[in-house]
Amino acid sequence: MSQPAPLMCPSAQHQLDGAKVFAVIGGTAEHPEVNYLEEALPVTPEVVALAAPVDPAEVFRISAPCAMGSDCWHFDEDRRKCRLAIRTVRLAPVVVSKPPRCAIRGSCMWWHQEGVSACLRCPQVVTNDSAPAERVIETANPMNLAGAA
Repeated sequence: MSQPAPLMCPSAQHQLDGAKVFAVIGGTAEHPEVNYLEEALPVTPEVVALAAPVDPAEVFRISAPCAMGSDCWHFDEDRRKCRLAIRTVRLAPVVVSKPPRCAIRGSCMWWHQEGVSACLRCPQVVTNDSAPAERVIETANPMNLAGAA
């Protein structure tokens, strides 16, 4: 019997094992827009070079297997939940009326945990935002337990 595919973090860093680009960030710094790819592509040195001189997580949405534990400061080991997904749903505004087509939805941790509510907010998420708004800082802060209670 084969193992089920691991759940994927939709806000990962490019250097993680199994990292894949599933979207490209467009729009502006003030109003980012995620443009989803038809299929997720492995992160290669060539893909990383396309983002230069900035960090790839400013240009791409990258997924990687969810750490589900002490390797991720957003993961609540006791509740077995991603606090970043919880805070995103509670604190970020809805930006689309229906879930965008997404190459990783079937394996996405946020989708499995928060459902369509996460997808309606996902198109504004930039993993490494060079000029984040206060709301983004509050959402991303792993110490913000109020948004993840």
